[in-house]
Amino acid sequence: MIPKEGCNVADFTLTAEPFLGRFEQHYDDVKLREIYDVAVVSAAIPLRKLTAAKKAVSTAFGVDLPEVGMSALSKESDMRILRLGTDQAFVVFPRAQQDTGAEPHIANLLDGAFYTTDQSDVWVTLEISGTGARRALERICPLNIAPDAFSIGAVARTSMEHLGTVIIRTGEDSFLLMSASSSAHSFSHAIETSIANTA
Repeated sequence: MIPKEGCNVADFTLTAEPFLGRFEQHYDDVKLREIYDVAVVSAAIPLRKLTAAKKAVSTAFGVDLPEVGMSALSKESDMRILRLGTDQAFVVFPRAQQDTGAEPHIANLLDGAFYTTDQSDVWVTLEISGTGARRALERICPLNIAPDAFSIGAVARTSMEHLGTVIIRTGEDSFLLMSASSSAHSFSHAIETSIANTA
């Protein structure tokens, strides 16, 4: 208790909980889990500032700004840059890496070359992996995610069961799926149902 103006005030701290409560489920050949404690910062390239943006990414992350539709891991493999459009990217990384807040952290790294916005609470992130992952996704994802069409590192906006989704291929049989946190349970249910229906 904290003494204040002749009375005591409770001393407590609010702690954010993962949208799906650290959900993790294993199936025969598929694993589905929530990737929680993820920071997501939107980084928009100012008009006619692409050259400066490319230089800032190279300096900050040690990699080239990915082409549209691709992602790249930073030199230390602790941050992923998603190029979603000609002037839009996301930077995704563990929240534990920064103490000052996700947006100020990335804005500082990029040295003002991008317009940055914290979207960490906007997205729920699931990882689906295993030899049956692509089979389950093909049932509800309208994109061609065959290995020769959607390479490792590829990223795209799409919809799954009418829910807006960002899909990233992170490995031979692994994908990250990002959707609106406000419909997190509906989204995870849609993925689980597809896994069950394609088992």
